[in-house]
Amino acid sequence: MPKVQKPRRPVPPVKKGGRPSPATVAELLLEIGVEELPYQFITPALAVLKDSAEQLLKDQRLAFQSARTLGTPRRLTLVIEGLAIQQTSMVKEAMGPSKSVAFDPLGQPTRAATGFAAGQGVAVQELQIRRTPKGEYLFAVKQVQGRPANVVLKELLPQLIAKLSFPKAMKWNSAGVRFARPVRWLVALYGGATLPIEAAGITAGNRTEGHRVLGSAKGIAVRDADSYLKGLERQGVIPDPERRRRMIEEQIAAICKSTGFRLNIDTDLLDQAVYTTECPNAIIGSFKETYLDVPEEILITSMKEHQGFFSLMNKDTGKLVAHFITVTNNRVKDMSLIREGNERVLAARLADAKFFFDEDRKVKLEERAKKLSGVTFHQKLGTMAQKQERVAKLVTTLAQLAGLKDIMVNACRRAGELCKADLLTGIVGEFPTLQGVMGGYYARLDGEDREVVAGIGQHYQPHSMEAPIPATLTPQVLSVADRLDSLAAFFHVGIVPTGSEDPFALRRHAAAIVRILLEGLTRVNLGQAVREAQSIVVAAGIKAAPIQGDAQKRLVDFLFERVRHYVKTVHELRDDVINAVLTVSDRQSFELRDLVAKMEALESVTTKPEFDPLIVGFKRAHRLVEKEQWDRKPVDEARFQHPTESALYQATAKEREKMMSAMTRGEYGQALDALVRLKPAIDAFFTAVMINAEDPVVRSNRLSLLQEVDDLFNSFADLSQIVVQGG
Repeated sequence: MPKVQKPRRPVPPVKKGGRPSPATVAELLLEIGVEELPYQFITPALAVLKDSAEQLLKDQRLAFQSARTLGTPRRLTLVIEGLAIQQTSMVKEAMGPSKSVAFDPLGQPTRAATGFAAGQGVAVQELQIRRTPKGEYLFAVKQVQGRPANVVLKELLPQLIAKLSFPKAMKWNSAGVRFARPVRWLVALYGGATLPIEAAGITAGNRTEGHRVLGSAKGIAVRDADSYLKGLERQGVIPDPERRRRMIEEQIAAICKSTGFRLNIDTDLLDQAVYTTECPNAIIGSFKETYLDVPEEILITSMKEHQGFFSLMNKDTGKLVAHFITVTNNRVKDMSLIREGNERVLAARLADAKFFFDEDRKVKLEERAKKLSGVTFHQKLGTMAQKQERVAKLVTTLAQLAGLKDIMVNACRRAGELCKADLLTGIVGEFPTLQGVMGGYYARLDGEDREVVAGIGQHYQPHSMEAPIPATLTPQVLSVADRLDSLAAFFHVGIVPTGSEDPFALRRHAAAIVRILLEGLTRVNLGQAVREAQSIVVAAGIKAAPIQGDAQKRLVDFLFERVRHYVKTVHELRDDVINAVLTVSDRQSFELRDLVAKMEALESVTTKPEFDPLIVGFKRAHRLVEKEQWDRKPVDEARFQHPTESALYQATAKEREKMMSAMTRGEYGQALDALVRLKPAIDAFFTAVMINAEDPVVRSNRLSLLQEVDDLFNSFADLSQIVVQGG
């Protein structure tokens, strides 16, 4: 029978970020050369490349100091600094059969022992016997020596390349590999030596290609990251996207300084310029001033979406000027040819936009609205005409709930009746991002009221959590109505976001409603608004999904999730405070600003020194009334046996009156002060009496008294959720 051995201590791995001696590390350079990638694909691909590389190296016990990525439209590059030249050794252990199964009565190994040893690649006599909670078991312990890094990397790098995925991919050769664009070359260098890995049907070497126009047709040989960067720069390529970004920003700033114009800042366009160029060169161009008669949103959108051009504004007036900036991927002595070419292309685009605008003006929005019955909103929810009809009804109701004057109610109704009509215009067909904006323009040209114009023009705002909400009252109410109708309709047919899936942006709609009602100019009872939206959807005859449960509660709970996120991030309120208020809120009738005021008052009172002991006492009462069974009869003062019972009863009645009065006025700090004043009476009660009295009548009466205290506290919030020290 083998001798019991002490387990060997595993060799500790070298941690990432450590400082191995220079002789034990080397640099890794991997470049994937491709046909021009769509600019939107590059940033996500570089993030995946870096994260996957770090994880794979960690899994393979290859220590390194740092990892970074570089990228252009034609290359995705990974540089690993300080990569160990050998894997860290490790001790590998495996648990086998029990001692009683592994050895016969004479102490000879059974087939279970020999089979386990053979499977682990060790001799039977090298097995260890260890005592475990289950008894004595066999263990195979062996030292696994680290392999050279270059051997591991030959296996690892093809896996790393295979981990890259894209929204759209293609196959282009017999290898059958899918990639965003065809892979044309690979560079793989470790410690200056080529790693001849194979991926996508290509064997890696040490030669890369420069700029498609400015570079040499032969490409260049590289030894390491330093020669790679310097060599590519001589070939017209700036591999570092952050350096390209700085170059573009500096070039644009210089143009603006020399011309006196102001850049219409667009971060998306800047990203596009960074990732569509290898050698960025910003130049200014112009177009005919007659095009400035077209709404500037059309011109800006046309320049951006069709050409990727930056628009320029007059510094003094803030109006669009007849100039643009484009970032080219080339550098020649005479840039005028490139500028003129861009101007010709843009002129054609702007001529098309002007044509659409002029044609759109020939038909009034009211006439277009009648044709929305031919546009499907959703197969389960009918046409866009039906959607617009529901929105018009709901926005009228919401305006009335908000207490707006008749003239404003009428403006909201009219805006609701026309808000989707611009979907049938040529401009919105060409530039869908301008829906709403163009409706506002056409409404003004049709002679509609100013509030109606604003309502239509801004009702798609906010476009994101960071974007501004509509500026005035009518578009705020219309935006809420439009989004609330979508929520009510989709919930009604059972289309509800699950996990990360939210194809109809219902979470974004809910978040926008919360922002508008908390940051906007009006107060609307959201509980009533939800009920109205649902009743309008039902009245429209839309077939409901067979979902069990309270429809109002489902939708309100969905909205409350957005409320939680908003007050936590914007007001920085505690989770327990938020949940305490929302848990007891009436799902049928509530107003968001009122809920937030309650939360803020509750969080404020939690800082008072007497509050934590109060909540500890309250929670004791809360647990007792939850746990104990009694007949829930009203409190009978005649059955009080101790003065503290009467004192608590009278204090509760007195503070209840003050608290309810304060809550009616919305003075929630004063309401909570009433609860705080109950602390002495609660403490005295628990000190003086036993709840579980021998007399069941006395016991029941005391529990009823505690129930009154519990109900009073819970009329403000579910204070049992408040986290306190010792609570």
